[in-house]
Amino acid sequence: MLEQMGKAAKEASWQLALLSTKQKNQALIHIADLLEQKNTIILDANQLDMAQAREQGMSEALLDRLLLTPERLAAIANDVRQVCRLTDPVGQLIDGGLLDNGLKLERRRVPLGVVGVIYEARPNVTIDVASLCLKTGNAVILRGGKETHNTNQATVKVIQQALEQSGLPAAAVQAIDKPDRELVTQLLKMDRYVDMLIPRGGGGLHKLCREQSTIPVITGGIGVCHTFVDESVDFDKALTVITNAKVQRPSACNALETLLVHQKIAADFLPVLSRNMAGQGVTLHASKSAMEFLREGPAKVVDVAEADYSDEWLSLDMNVEIVSDIDRAISHIRTYGTSHSDAILTQSLHNADYFVCQVDSAAVYVNASTRFTDGGQFGLGAEVAVSTQKLHSRGPMGLDALTTYKWVGYGDDLIRR
Repeated sequence: MLEQMGKAAKEASWQLALLSTKQKNQALIHIADLLEQKNTIILDANQLDMAQAREQGMSEALLDRLLLTPERLAAIANDVRQVCRLTDPVGQLIDGGLLDNGLKLERRRVPLGVVGVIYEARPNVTIDVASLCLKTGNAVILRGGKETHNTNQATVKVIQQALEQSGLPAAAVQAIDKPDRELVTQLLKMDRYVDMLIPRGGGGLHKLCREQSTIPVITGGIGVCHTFVDESVDFDKALTVITNAKVQRPSACNALETLLVHQKIAADFLPVLSRNMAGQGVTLHASKSAMEFLREGPAKVVDVAEADYSDEWLSLDMNVEIVSDIDRAISHIRTYGTSHSDAILTQSLHNADYFVCQVDSAAVYVNASTRFTDGGQFGLGAEVAVSTQKLHSRGPMGLDALTTYKWVGYGDDLIRR
């Protein structure tokens, strides 16, 4: 089955590479329209997945990721339309010129070919990835988790219907329709057909792909994100940013997980933090030093475990640690962070520049919420993933990250001497 899907995807990628920007945009607009016209089919399928997930005891954080509502589906369709408005990178001239040997040489952006994406309880990924791949002339093979099986199948059928109605091959967007984990292992070995693999899930999935894939892998999306509150902050402004980073959507990979507070302000700041977090329903997981200032506060507080610092809560829980200075904050981030998104809240330009220089994450913020690490917020359109590695792409992966380049040389019956 996968062999046939791979062949069909490769053939579709050759057709997609020939499309004009206008043709690709017309197909994307039709996909967005059809997603809205057939939203009942997709939402009904999603309710089946939600019911099964609840029966299996899925956590509230993962249920939130799995859930599609009419509003969420409409927003996703609008994200597809937003991709239409983005500049098409395919065919762009990166650089070039006339060499001394007479060869006119250009470096030109081209599609990758076929992209494979493995993901878990995130039905929005199906549409996000499909739209970005189509815009860049790539075919895609999707393997969603068993939790999203019904939603993904319904969504892909709608996308394929829109593709065929637009005169494009349905095989441009395919989904593995069986939740068998053995098929994941087979997909990891399909380097004959798949040019890049993107896992979007937990640490176990990323480890499996890194160790077993014969296809280049882009890893990321695991966000143990930190915010350091230094001694110079305005309390009210800092609390506004912290609340947004933790509460706006706690199940997202760019949500705040650990708050680091300078010891000089801890006695004054932490009681205020407790009152603020109590109103938001956030449970604080406090270090021994932080507990001293939090135990009397209204927010629920428990002892933090060492393992908590290295994992995502993805819920209304937040670690709180006191640090002696900015270097201790940076050391903590280096020890427990995942190179995703980290922030400093400060009124010191020196501290801001020092933090940005020393924290080696894909996105580093000064006086801003970590929730901004997102393709849409960065103006890239709906992202295909957030990469935390350094080669090929880093941070939210938009259109450019789904292209490579080729050298094109022009001569006049030119030979090498």
